[in-house]
Amino acid sequence: MDEMLYTKLTEVTGRWQADILEGYLKSEGIDAVLFQETVSHVTLSDAFAAVQVYVPRASIRRARELLRSFNEAQDEGEQE
Repeated sequence: MDEMLYTKLTEVTGRWQADILEGYLKSEGIDAVLFQETVSHVTLSDAFAAVQVYVPRASIRRARELLRSFNEAQDEGEQE
């Protein structure tokens, strides 16, 4: 990944959550790249490992707004 073109938006716990966020960003027209350090063997804890989410630098402001609404929607869902 060219670090000059992409910047880190956030870090989430779990690949499943990163995949959901990636899909949301892409549905809004923002490319997203996920980065998760690999391990030599797969374990259950890998499902809850940290995943970094990168977006194009040019889209960072919009991506931050979308991330804020994404997090708010998750918080509302947890309260129900």
